[in-house]
Amino acid sequence: MTKTIEYIFDFGAPNGYLAWYPLKDIVARTGAQLTVTPVFLGGMHKLTGNAPPMIRDAEVKGKVAYAALEFQRFLDRHAMDRFRMHPALPFNSILLQRVLVAARDEAERHAIVDALLPAVWERNIDCSDAEAVGRELAEAGLDAERLLAATQDPDVKAKLAENTEHAVQRGAFGIPTFYVDDEMWFGKERLGQLEEYLSGGKP
Repeated sequence: MTKTIEYIFDFGAPNGYLAWYPLKDIVARTGAQLTVTPVFLGGMHKLTGNAPPMIRDAEVKGKVAYAALEFQRFLDRHAMDRFRMHPALPFNSILLQRVLVAARDEAERHAIVDALLPAVWERNIDCSDAEAVGRELAEAGLDAERLLAATQDPDVKAKLAENTEHAVQRGAFGIPTFYVDDEMWFGKERLGQLEEYLSGGKP
């Protein structure tokens, strides 16, 4: 029986970029289905009391430096040499997240992630600039006009808030979070455990 990986996702998390590409490889190897649930990371942090690691751990001696080392190791292991830390981090990702909510189906949602992740984390576009975001969507063959217009739809706004609240109720507190069979995994470092589970191992 084919299993489904639900990816709780926000463009504003650099680890969301790092997890996306290995996750797609896992999907290809295991035959799992992948669904993306857009949430608003800023709202998630507010609801849980969490914060970006560089802010949360700033006063912990050695921890931020070690996190940076592990981050670079992950980049090197997966040959992600185009990644560039966004100079505006932490930035407001709500426009991008509403675009994701506005996708017509899962295939379009995946296409949006594929189009915008490199724009954000390789070319460092201004994520609050609708014109810049629209150019990236259009260049990927997506209906930029429709998607951007939908970001002002009250139903789209409400759905993003609902997704965020529901994810927190289920135990999520950051990005990347994954669910399979109601089991939760957090962090790119858990991708190996996730694949083991999909292949019949224990969580």
